[in-house]
Amino acid sequence: MDSEIKISQKLDKEDTLKNFKKEFLNNSNEIYLDGNSLGKLPLTSLIKVKNVLEKEWGENLIESWNDHWLKLVERVSSKLERLFNSSNDEIVVGESTSVFLYQILHSLINSKIYEPNLISDNLNFPSDLYVIESICSLTQNSKKTIIDYESDIEAKIELLKEKIKEKPGIITLSLVSYKSSWLYPMKELNEWAIKNNSIIIWDLSHAAGVVHIDFKKTKTLVAVGCTYKYLNGGPGSPAFLYVKKELLKSIRNPISGWFGHSNPFSFSKKFIQNPGIMKFTNGTPNILSIAPIESGIDIILKAGTKSIQEKSRKQSDYLKNLILKYLIPLGYKIESPLLSNNRGSHISISHKESWRICRSLKEGPLKVIPDYRPPKYIRLGIAPLYNSYEDLTRAIYKIREITQNKEFLKHTKAKPKVT
Repeated sequence: MDSEIKISQKLDKEDTLKNFKKEFLNNSNEIYLDGNSLGKLPLTSLIKVKNVLEKEWGENLIESWNDHWLKLVERVSSKLERLFNSSNDEIVVGESTSVFLYQILHSLINSKIYEPNLISDNLNFPSDLYVIESICSLTQNSKKTIIDYESDIEAKIELLKEKIKEKPGIITLSLVSYKSSWLYPMKELNEWAIKNNSIIIWDLSHAAGVVHIDFKKTKTLVAVGCTYKYLNGGPGSPAFLYVKKELLKSIRNPISGWFGHSNPFSFSKKFIQNPGIMKFTNGTPNILSIAPIESGIDIILKAGTKSIQEKSRKQSDYLKNLILKYLIPLGYKIESPLLSNNRGSHISISHKESWRICRSLKEGPLKVIPDYRPPKYIRLGIAPLYNSYEDLTRAIYKIREITQNKEFLKHTKAKPKVT
């Protein structure tokens, strides 16, 4: 592998994004390949959170709502609008992905703009499917269709189009699938949905911050997504909701929450819904959780998602070739699309001992941290802003070493709650 290390070091020297790693807290002797699950901590987040705690809350107390915190929500939402090229007042940050998905699904069904046919597929994230199931049980005439492609790796786009044409309505898809990293053709499917009197709600959780997304060019009408993966907002950081302005006028938030009121501090007994995207806010904003998001978004905006995705594709092809060369002969299988244009920013591999291999990777003088998804997937997440080519090379070297030496045998097959 010495020659591979030299090649990777050369690629790292030529990398135009290499200096962004300094923007994050990096542990020594550790290769972190789990940014697709929880991103690293931006150093400026430490400063922001300290300031919110000590100055804004500790010293300024309630005055900070007017002085800082209401502006924080508006500012972070506005930066997300820049990131995704949407118009003003089309994105809000604040709830969880599931809550936002529930709200927008419910509001679209009640608007009667679209038929209450709810379509998704077997590649979608499980919690999105839970929300669809719940909505169907609580709304009249709603019918669900979950397309099974008989594969965890890629969608059959023509079959998906056929189902949309057959049962026009409301479709929920993850732009990048959580298991295999399959990347859907966003614009093509949006245009197909519009042509067939349908709408797609995109879950961008595994795409935001690492895939270049332009809501205007792709004709996207609705999207949700979390901020704690490639956006590096921190554990459990609030999600975002995007709704195109023309659609906003015709839908209502099913929750008449305090901050969804057009004038919350009038304390009116009658609920008058905010006419803009703020109608989808509910309770008091989670300031301590929203504050760190801004640092992550600022770094992404500075680097540019076009450059980030370009590096991601180069790195994932580089990683794929290392897997083919060094791991396939040891019984591994690539569980992601082979073409980089069809992938997000992680590559999944499988082995009959995937779980115990994951445990072994986190031990020793050099820790490699991937994540595991049942029943057999090791996900190797590439975060181009802090993962180097040398990281990828040394990670594959360690996986090969563990497998060849059967180091995984010392572990049981027991699993903790979080894998």
